[in-house]
Amino acid sequence: MPPSLLFGLSLLTFSLSLSSSTPVITQNTTLLSPNRTFELGFFTPPGNPHPYSYLGIWYYAIPTRSYVWVANRKNPVMFNESSSFSVSIFNGKLVISVDQGFHIWETDNVEHATVVQLLENGNLVLVSNEGKTVWQSFDFPADVWLPEMNITKDQLITCWRSSSDPSPGLFSLRLKPPVYGEFELVFNNSIPYWSTGNWTGNSFSGIPEMTVTYIYKFWFVHPYTKAASFWYTVIPPEMGLKPPLTHFRVEPGGQVRQYTWFPQIENWNMFWSQPENRCRVYGLCGNLGFCNSKSLMPLPCECLNGFEPVNLSDWESGDFSGGCKRRGDEKCDKKDVFEEVGVVNYDGIFNVEFVSNGTSRSSCEEFCLSNCSCIGLYYNERTDSCGNLYGSILNLRNMSLDSAMEVLSVRVGRGSVVRKNKWKIGVLIGGVSGLALGLALVVLVLVIVKKKRTRKRREEEEAVYPVTNLKVFSFKELHVATKGFSEKLGHGGFGAVFRGELSCSSTVAVKRLERPGGGEKEFRAEVCTIGNIQHVNLVRLRGFCSENSHRLLVYDYMQNGPLSVFLRRDGPNLRWEVRYRVAIGTARALAYLHEECRDCIIHCDIKPENILLDSDFTAKVSDFGLAKLIGRDFSRVLATMRGTWGYVAPEWISGVAITAKADVYSYGMTLLEIIGGRRNVEPLASAPAGEGENWFFPPWAARQIVEGNVAAVVDDRLGDAYDAAEAERVGLVAVWCIQDDESMRPTMGTVVKMLEGVVEVTVPPPPKLLQALVSGDSFCGDRADSGHGVSSGRLERISHESIQVSGNFILSH
Repeated sequence: MPPSLLFGLSLLTFSLSLSSSTPVITQNTTLLSPNRTFELGFFTPPGNPHPYSYLGIWYYAIPTRSYVWVANRKNPVMFNESSSFSVSIFNGKLVISVDQGFHIWETDNVEHATVVQLLENGNLVLVSNEGKTVWQSFDFPADVWLPEMNITKDQLITCWRSSSDPSPGLFSLRLKPPVYGEFELVFNNSIPYWSTGNWTGNSFSGIPEMTVTYIYKFWFVHPYTKAASFWYTVIPPEMGLKPPLTHFRVEPGGQVRQYTWFPQIENWNMFWSQPENRCRVYGLCGNLGFCNSKSLMPLPCECLNGFEPVNLSDWESGDFSGGCKRRGDEKCDKKDVFEEVGVVNYDGIFNVEFVSNGTSRSSCEEFCLSNCSCIGLYYNERTDSCGNLYGSILNLRNMSLDSAMEVLSVRVGRGSVVRKNKWKIGVLIGGVSGLALGLALVVLVLVIVKKKRTRKRREEEEAVYPVTNLKVFSFKELHVATKGFSEKLGHGGFGAVFRGELSCSSTVAVKRLERPGGGEKEFRAEVCTIGNIQHVNLVRLRGFCSENSHRLLVYDYMQNGPLSVFLRRDGPNLRWEVRYRVAIGTARALAYLHEECRDCIIHCDIKPENILLDSDFTAKVSDFGLAKLIGRDFSRVLATMRGTWGYVAPEWISGVAITAKADVYSYGMTLLEIIGGRRNVEPLASAPAGEGENWFFPPWAARQIVEGNVAAVVDDRLGDAYDAAEAERVGLVAVWCIQDDESMRPTMGTVVKMLEGVVEVTVPPPPKLLQALVSGDSFCGDRADSGHGVSSGRLERISHESIQVSGNFILSH
């Protein structure tokens, strides 16, 4: 029976006789999966300096090619005008043939194949005459982990060498041997530098996000055995919609990232990445290179002074594995000098030759210079101890100053240092001359500049912060008002809050950003958001200071501080009437933000720390540093996750664009705290009988409320002094607000009506994902908000850390 070649049809299956070598595809043809999701063919990576071609699979319908599998990673096809290459079945195997005969790659199946299929999930399979799959590309992954792809102990997901080179790189994701109960990222197939943590039954202990994601379902068969097999699937969305295109990729930089395709913006969006600090990737910058985590993408690596990249083109393409070499290829010489790096940690040294204590620095250097294999030394002035280093220097990183004060110095050519010093002398001479001339000019224009400075600063501030109803304070004014920032009210991630008194004798709270430039985006969001709106339940922003590096916000002073103070078991108690009024006031503020402003404003960080109480215990929503504005023509906003663990809605982690319903979820979690008079995220000293040590308040409270036992949830400090009907209504509203499916949550306008009794409140179904949001010791942080939108106080079982976002958000319909 002759072979059948069906290109671009619903099923691209090729039935070939066992002895046939008829091409399945050629260098000019491709195969499509049944629904045209994936395409198989030859490609040349963009930016690759060599005329290499590879057989690969990529997404068909995406404008910019995104490759998910490469066959001949180690044996590329050298492309030229006279060459020809194709893919065919030869002796029952799939082969890549060059010039009609030479095979550069072939599958390793033992049983003969007669059929080739590119499946809709991106899996390339070979099928025998009996219909048995005898080989599949999913068993030989490249750098991408697709849904339905099983990973066993025999498979590694290995990154590309660089963004333009598909050959295997140095970083891989694998099941950790010999137990096979967790995944790890490894360097050079040997050195682990990140792990998921152990499998707990439904997630890995180090990735609690797994339990709250909407779009994935995870499967782990036979964990902790050699037969372990792990894969994930995409949960179908609403009826009639296609599942989103999504995958995990091990990047050339050593991180594993999760991507989801958003057709509205025609771009991939990265929602999750580990390790979060790319400088924790082992050996990322190669020999004698160091990693700067604050460096702009895509070049986090730099060479030490006196050194340069071994291969500049590879370095600029993102492949730093070659490391650095002596500048100008200078050879070893006894006249070499030593460039001090500092007190650092490092890896890679395979030998340290110790020089006895009491040795001078010069003797230690002389000993190293006598051997060309010596690449540097460390020296401790306190003990006069020294060690000569041999091998490679990897993973340079800062060392705690209370550790041993061993200063690292590397051996460099004298020529490079001399050129460097001459350059410095030239710059110094030129600088002194220029300074003299410049000083004369400065004296002439000083008076003019001084007169214009204030006016110019005001104009710049008005351009950056387009608001007219805020006072622009000078730093001197606020320094005087706060008595030198002496009376501290609280502290948070972006800075501290101080009590102040303005010249008009009114008391204010002044928030001072303590990271110059670090919170600029949040500062502007606060000014431009709350500066343009007013509501009885929103904290009033009186003004701001944006002078030089100083960034300060001035608010009305809230005498009773944040709501969180009253929700601690050892804190002051609030009467039920006050709690009920706070609940309704907060809901009205959010309804105003969502439904009554010109643009819908999503607060993104609703929690008790950001609900302040004035002298009459009126609720005031504060801290708009993470807020997002959505035009009325849009229903969703696409942004990286932000907010506070324990309050973030599941869709933040699911990889979908969020709506104002994310605030509704956070409000519902806060409402549970108001009812129960306790924090959602803190472990309790005692749990109800039979609940066990892993008991947490939110899922238990939701279940009690749904079952009609609201009294068990109400703060026992209230005794019987509360309105049972109001408590039941508030409890039911809280559970409606924390529904897993955002479409089931009410709008904040409806919440207000439900709390006021205008709209009937029915019994909601119990949410299923609460436990994942409030459990897991893997969460940790370094701050917890506590006053006027900032933090003071200890961390609980789960961090209250706000997840801040950098970068612009993207609007989508």
